[in-house]
Amino acid sequence: MQFGADDLLRCRFAISPLCQTHEAVRTLRRTERHGYHLPWLRRVREAVAGLDLSELWLLMPGRGGYTPDFLGPPPDVPYAPFEDELARLRATDPAEARRELALSLESAPGAADSPRGRAMLADPARAVSRLADLTERAWHALVAPDWPRLRALLEADIAYRSRQLADGGLERLFADLRPALRWTDGTLTIRTSVVPAQTQDLDGRGVLLMPSVFVWPDVVSGFAPPWQPTVIYPARGVGGLWREPDALAADALVRLLGASRAAILSGLEEPASTTALAARHRLAPSSVSAHLAVLRAAGLLSSRRQGHQVLYERTPLGMALVGGG
Repeated sequence: MQFGADDLLRCRFAISPLCQTHEAVRTLRRTERHGYHLPWLRRVREAVAGLDLSELWLLMPGRGGYTPDFLGPPPDVPYAPFEDELARLRATDPAEARRELALSLESAPGAADSPRGRAMLADPARAVSRLADLTERAWHALVAPDWPRLRALLEADIAYRSRQLADGGLERLFADLRPALRWTDGTLTIRTSVVPAQTQDLDGRGVLLMPSVFVWPDVVSGFAPPWQPTVIYPARGVGGLWREPDALAADALVRLLGASRAAILSGLEEPASTTALAARHRLAPSSVSAHLAVLRAAGLLSSRRQGHQVLYERTPLGMALVGGG
């Protein structure tokens, strides 16, 4: 990816629950992604048994294949609710859908001539509707129950990367992002399994950076015009995401942090304000504020303003500590 002056001004981060849903579906079949996600895989096994994901999997060929961009287009805003992204998917132009469906099916031997492949190409509008319905079912079965935890980890990653960008610019950001990325003289090189090598002039569109829970250990790049060029990379802290504290870990956390701080940290399954935490733990707001300041200074919590409130959430380090990692 070759950057010009305008591209340097148009680098941004975003979180996409739609993208996370499709990456979760892909993870079910990609054994190299299973390592960190085995607890999640065991938990969703029953839900997966009730889903027929074959139409989505047909459009998710192996390395070097192409998945239609309209299934998970780069978001226009930093965070769009899943319902908004799904509506955008449903509104895909059938002619554009057919073009991308054909490209995807051609990249997997025999897919275009399969009964499902032929049906998709014959009626792309119906294919878009069916794929959107299936994506919605996959969201509710695989991702939605854990979304507060997943979103907290993704937001913590973006907060960390944003500090790197502020401290050292793109060079500092890309140097730490992933070994598969290299930044040199205005060019971002991404090592993937796709051959032959491709060169993309960003042409003033910049790059969208999206952390992902399920993409590990890969880095995914792509999206041809009209989509903004995008890099999807593994979020920090995935290794401790699914750890649940046992009795020994919980006791150790109390001895390490004290009962009140351990309770506050353990109870932050989703972002919460000082007032909400004070009511939840029956503590004075001033005491909770003091505990939050210590946990934040130790790198276990991050904070962000939402309207008139400041919300606190666990960082990847905080998640790992609560999980006994």
